[in-house]
Amino acid sequence: MASELLNRFESVQQVRDGLRDINYLADDGIAGVAYLADRLGKPVLVEGPAGTGKTQLAKSVAEFTGARLIRLQCYEGMDESKALFEWNYKKQLLRIQADKASDSWTDIHDDIFSDEFLLTRPLLEAITADDPVVLLIDEVDRVEVETEALLLEILSEYQVSIPELGTIEAKQIPLVFLTSNNTRELSEALKRRCLFLHVDYPSMEREREIVLAKVPGVTESLAEQIARVVRSIRSLDLKKAPSVSETLDWARTLLLLNIETIDETVAKETLHILLKYQTDIAKAAKDLSVDE
Repeated sequence: MASELLNRFESVQQVRDGLRDINYLADDGIAGVAYLADRLGKPVLVEGPAGTGKTQLAKSVAEFTGARLIRLQCYEGMDESKALFEWNYKKQLLRIQADKASDSWTDIHDDIFSDEFLLTRPLLEAITADDPVVLLIDEVDRVEVETEALLLEILSEYQVSIPELGTIEAKQIPLVFLTSNNTRELSEALKRRCLFLHVDYPSMEREREIVLAKVPGVTESLAEQIARVVRSIRSLDLKKAPSVSETLDWARTLLLLNIETIDETVAKETLHILLKYQTDIAKAAKDLSVDE
């Protein structure tokens, strides 16, 4: 294979320390998988509930390494033209019209099917990049099986075959993170190709540290109260538990309201920041306990 491993990381501890420096608090499991992905040249499939920092992990690794982040946001109905490449048909048509006096179709064909007329999409852009790249394939469980097969082909060899141009090989192996919210089961073939990482809601202590790192001005006491109440809310049978980003929004809200102590009244009056379904708000208001 023409592509090369870059060996961005020296150790698991270096990954953990580097991510902490940019306020992503990774445990040894997360740091270890990122380190192995770099050394083995394998993609990482990151599964877990929505809002647990899966996407932010890829963004933080890109920031930490100084790499360019290329993001493919997956959605139902996404096809090759949106993920890989497509031809600039309008520009091709203009070139054909400009060369209509030419007697050689072969010359025109070779001209219009060249790099000049190729519109690269995230997957092709990532494997042809000269600079270091982190490729984020976000919410891969939203795509159809056919598109998943396309991803598998590219991530297996880090190359792509374009009929008009031939095989394009990656100049380097990018760091690849695929995120999934488990809305559907991914194929075993794709899972085999990837390292697996499950990112769950953080422990109370880790969420307290996240609040302290991400929300300037919050006190140790308030951060601890926030983490404790959020843990209590997540223990309820809810349609959608609060994400880490919603925890941070709640912390910022409490700061803006100059609240230093969370009592039952404060918690209930601000539940709409943490919960996004009225049934969940009603359940939490009824069952919530802010006591230790």
